[in-house]
Amino acid sequence: MADGAIDSVLVENRVFPPPPDFAAEAHVKSLAEYEALHERALRDPEGFWGEVAREFDWFEPFTRVLEWNPPDARWFVGGRTNLCHNCVDRQVAAGLGERPAIHWEGEPVDEQGKPREVRTLTYNDLLRETSRLANALKSLGVKKGDIVTLYMPMVPELAVAMLACARIGAAHSVVFGGFSASAIADRLLDASSRVVLTADGGWRRGGVVPLKANVDEACALVKERKGRV
Repeated sequence: MADGAIDSVLVENRVFPPPPDFAAEAHVKSLAEYEALHERALRDPEGFWGEVAREFDWFEPFTRVLEWNPPDARWFVGGRTNLCHNCVDRQVAAGLGERPAIHWEGEPVDEQGKPREVRTLTYNDLLRETSRLANALKSLGVKKGDIVTLYMPMVPELAVAMLACARIGAAHSVVFGGFSASAIADRLLDASSRVVLTADGGWRRGGVVPLKANVDEACALVKERKGRV
């Protein structure tokens, strides 16, 4: 590359304004407003994040925003909430059940460049599917604090899996879809994960990755190393 050629991609002066109706619904409507929020968050983190947190549903309210004992920090002390509830159940309870929660377009396209598969999940759909999967995970013995490994394609079920884990208090560990069976096995062992959610295969850069075959091989490697999954 010639000297100075990189400058052509380092400097960008074009401006792409959003459509007016889209901009009107933005939560932060200007750079100045964003900078003011950022400055306040730095100056008064407890006040700022306390206000944000109070916009969520809490089963038990927190008594203190931050308990700071360097290097340890405890946020929202005494509070109890659930992220899945706030993402899904709360929307249904507010009468938004038939609103789109996820609009997904698959990778393969037709001759006109349009996706061959398009799916929309409403909040009602999302509540039903996350509840079903959460119950299935519980039937497998997954409990609060456990780690569920996700080796899945970029499909709506991936979001469902993440929310289902949050619903029952389990953590999720996403493993990159391009990793080998050996790399998957390493991560299963490191996380002490007993459950893996996957799919037969998934599209990636024009080809299908054999996800289930990779997981089967990874599980065999885990067992060879005296692990359990």
